[in-house]
Amino acid sequence: MNARVVVDPITRIEGHLRIEAQMNGNQIAEAYSSGTMVRGIEIILRDRDPRDAWAFAQRICGVCTLVHGIASVRSVEDAIGAEIPENAELIRNLMIGAQYIHDHVMHFYHLHALDWVDVVSALSADPAATANLAQSLSNYPRSSVGYFSDVRKKLKDFVEAGQLGIFANAYWGHPEYRLPPEANLLAVAHYLDALEWQRDVARLHAIFGGKNPHPNFVVGGVPSPIDLNSDSAINSKRLSEVQDIINSMKNFVSQAYVPDTLAIAGFYKDWFARGEGLGNFLCVGDLPSNGMGDPDSYFFPRGIILDRDISTVHDFELDDPNGIQEFISHSWYDYSGGKEAGLHPWQGETNLNYTGPEPPYSHLDVDESYSWLKSPRWQGKAMEVGPLARVLMLYAKGHEPTQELVGSVLTQLDAPVEALFSTLGRTAARTLETAILADAMQGWLDQLIGNIRAGKTQTFNDTLWEPSSWPKRCEGVGTMEAPRGALSHWIVIEDQKIANYQAIVPSTWNAGPRDGSGQPGAYEAALEDRHTMVDPKQPLEILRTIHSFDPCIACAVHVTDPDGEELVQVKVS
Repeated sequence: MNARVVVDPITRIEGHLRIEAQMNGNQIAEAYSSGTMVRGIEIILRDRDPRDAWAFAQRICGVCTLVHGIASVRSVEDAIGAEIPENAELIRNLMIGAQYIHDHVMHFYHLHALDWVDVVSALSADPAATANLAQSLSNYPRSSVGYFSDVRKKLKDFVEAGQLGIFANAYWGHPEYRLPPEANLLAVAHYLDALEWQRDVARLHAIFGGKNPHPNFVVGGVPSPIDLNSDSAINSKRLSEVQDIINSMKNFVSQAYVPDTLAIAGFYKDWFARGEGLGNFLCVGDLPSNGMGDPDSYFFPRGIILDRDISTVHDFELDDPNGIQEFISHSWYDYSGGKEAGLHPWQGETNLNYTGPEPPYSHLDVDESYSWLKSPRWQGKAMEVGPLARVLMLYAKGHEPTQELVGSVLTQLDAPVEALFSTLGRTAARTLETAILADAMQGWLDQLIGNIRAGKTQTFNDTLWEPSSWPKRCEGVGTMEAPRGALSHWIVIEDQKIANYQAIVPSTWNAGPRDGSGQPGAYEAALEDRHTMVDPKQPLEILRTIHSFDPCIACAVHVTDPDGEELVQVKVS
């Protein structure tokens, strides 16, 4: 009997994810993705003031607080018909762009690069040779022999202390690690540099949103008044600081992140031929220049690509009841219409019903329900979302900077366009997207400063702030392209209160289980695509493909009654 490899939990991600891989010899035959914690925010939001929804929705995730806040205020604005000032749109775009760049860099160095970089091997690196390598890749300032000697000593101290600390949870010495020691030391050095860098770039959210994490938002714009003469508003000093942050972002991305990705990819070109999976990609679009009501103005286009065919981009409507639907055939939920029903999010239900095994357990019963994630589908088709979907959409839509950058990178790696449909292609697309957005941010800041110089300082529209101005019943959807992919918050408002709330997060699209017709989710399909495991006891191959999606499984919450008494508790062993 062929063995089943279980990875639980998947480390170096946010949240809780279990992967079970049914083996056929040393090949993965079938894979099953299980979200092992429940999200109850949708339940908690019922009957609350819609204007407060963003503050609760931010708590869906401890990493992407900003994206859930923005998607939430957009859902309310869409429902009541509120328009936001141009400055508010620019500020939101700047905050979203900063989230992308911060997230992507941190994901690469601290979560995903360690699937390709053997940290322990760096101990044997020659600092002089590492410096020569670094200087051949870019003009990054920290590329001296002395600097790499210091990093190697710091790493040696970790190891001699008997623990790897921040470098724990990996399979060091695995035969599938291929980088020379000097490349490993270079990557470890930039890992440490990125920790310092991210602390500074996170300040942009604090400038515009008052704090980070959990920046502040408001229905109708942003809570960031502009007054160049006030110490408590967006002034010249803060705008200058934003410029410095953008410069820091661009420099690190161009001098470290992009060259490091290309250097690492050169040693793993066979990973351009595995890990594709579905071949279907969905983008809701984002970063508008003329309001969310005008998808044609989005920097990231809205659309769908089917069966790897980038010659055709399909349009779709968010309000189509037969378009986006969520299924629960293999999820620990119930629908009033039965387990096989598919529900559009405005009619969505959140009825928890755990029927899985009592922990601890060896294997899930994958013929039954096996995940707390639902299975979103578009017209019944499973879709992949994320950086690869967005880069493919830009490429297919003829965005010249994207086409030039993709072409340049593929030429350097001697890889065809088809290489993008893969584990490593997904990783490369994230890097390319970061470079594209780093350039775009300067344009948004220039526009904002231009508006201020012209005397346009409005950041908030209070026309529809009071609930008395709203319809008795209305529904809306707040969409955005979060760093990890298509995000949508769906709200139904009745009598000025939230009647229903549903959130379809990127990792629900990607990490969801099979549906009633047996279609796997994106994670499952990718793992079933040409994965050979060298050592099932050290499933590095599984980590590489799962991490290529940048998993962020929505954080769990406890459901309580108005008196604070616990109603549901989910225990994971």
